[in-house]
Amino acid sequence: MTTQNPYELDLDKNAANFLALSPLSFIRRTASVYPERTAVIHGDLRRNWRDTYERCVRLASALKRRGLGIGDTVAVMSPNIPECLEAHFGVPMSGAVLNALNIRLDSESIAFILQHSDAKVLITDTEFSPVISKALALLTDKPLVIDIDDPRGKGGSLLGALIYEQFLAEGDPDYAWELPTDEWQAISLNYTSGTTGNPKGVVYHHRGAYLNAIGNILTVAMPHFPSYLWTLPMFHCNGWCFPWTITAMAGTHVCLRQVTAKGMYDALADHNVTHMCGAPIVMGMLVNAPPEVRREIPKGVQVVTAGAAPPAAIIEKMQAMGFNVIHVYGLTEVYGPVTVCAWQEEWAELPPAEQAVFKARQGVPYVTLEGVMVGDPLTVKPVPSDGRTMGEIYMRGNTVMRGYLKNPRATREAFAEGWFHTGDLGVMHPNGYIEVKDRLKDIIISGGENISTIEVESVLYRHPAILEAGVVARPDEKWGETVCAFITLKEGEITTAEEIIAFCRENMAHFKVPQTVIFGPLPKTSTGKLQKFKLREGAKSLASSAKK
Repeated sequence: MTTQNPYELDLDKNAANFLALSPLSFIRRTASVYPERTAVIHGDLRRNWRDTYERCVRLASALKRRGLGIGDTVAVMSPNIPECLEAHFGVPMSGAVLNALNIRLDSESIAFILQHSDAKVLITDTEFSPVISKALALLTDKPLVIDIDDPRGKGGSLLGALIYEQFLAEGDPDYAWELPTDEWQAISLNYTSGTTGNPKGVVYHHRGAYLNAIGNILTVAMPHFPSYLWTLPMFHCNGWCFPWTITAMAGTHVCLRQVTAKGMYDALADHNVTHMCGAPIVMGMLVNAPPEVRREIPKGVQVVTAGAAPPAAIIEKMQAMGFNVIHVYGLTEVYGPVTVCAWQEEWAELPPAEQAVFKARQGVPYVTLEGVMVGDPLTVKPVPSDGRTMGEIYMRGNTVMRGYLKNPRATREAFAEGWFHTGDLGVMHPNGYIEVKDRLKDIIISGGENISTIEVESVLYRHPAILEAGVVARPDEKWGETVCAFITLKEGEITTAEEIIAFCRENMAHFKVPQTVIFGPLPKTSTGKLQKFKLREGAKSLASSAKK
């Protein structure tokens, strides 16, 4: 005999007890509760939350009047300025999907993305008119182009039918936008780097964006009214969801068109910044800034870092300067950061150098992520939690992407066995903290031994003359692969390859020591990640030349 579950009897979802989760609800609340608080600082511009909200509503209305809605894509080519922040609300308020373009991409890549996403509208800053004009020339079906003519920018040609402010004027400030009826609805589209072919379009939904924005608040214990410095690009995983996070907490978005040491120090000092995010390269700029650009800054600024495993030496220096470094980890496919190196009280008793080693680990899941596992790449079964056995890092939860746009095969592969496959290799420590060791494609296998490039880089960063380091495999007839280190020295420093190799031999197992050292600037993406594929190409060229 079966009985009906009494909790399913006449207790259904309805308009009173269920609404879709969406970060769009944050700005409506903040504008209502704190209308006069400063929402945006951009140079000499100050704008409160009432006016910012109205501009977002106008943008949504203007898009709607142009016929855009669910399933349509609006692309934005913009640095970290108010218009880009407004797009994070105004575009999805219309039902459309926001695609924030990487401002460092070439015209061919931009053209591919605009075509692949079927972008109906392109909002573009005039600074990027040269590359955008070339991209548009490659398209048969061109989007409606709207120019951002920022007086604080670098100028450039007008390419569109109208400028952004004119477009906003078309919108109704009383437009009655609505939350999505389905929280699974797409909110944004972010493209991967595409280093091995065309980039893949990662689709975010409203539920995931809402949860990861809340996860950021919980993870950094963010209070109300933060002052947030925009050093992380808003185009990168939608700024790790911080456009929505800071808005939820009625904070101030301090915009920065270009990330420089002087610009960061000035903003930190002038606007009482409390929080910022960025790749380790951003921390390196602060640590290695010349004396003439440094200023006294607030103590205890929370710096959330990810993008690459931060060297413990850089973390130690940041801590010494008064910053509080929070190390997180994630990927485009999981809305940015989803794990954190959660601080343990007993670590405070350790020397600073040892604290930095613990802080360099990728840590444990956000409260809003359901699972992280280090598993065997072949069986997708957990590896021992011994801090030594390497496996692939897998994730699952509500802050994992819907999938790749128009790419069902890649989506199936990414979600095989019910886990998202990150492609990162790591270990699980006995305390449940993960530590990334390398990308699957970056691991060096020399004479049958696996060598973590991140481990070698961490040792190199301890050398006092080294500013940046990138390690890749160099093909070798005898060993299969050997370690090749590309190094940028600090200004005024002089050293030799022999000295660097000797330093490494004193600080690591000899089979891991670089056999090749190359000095010069390192290629990076716009988010500060090393472009290791370019380093690998350089290492292969060296190997080929050596054979001749």
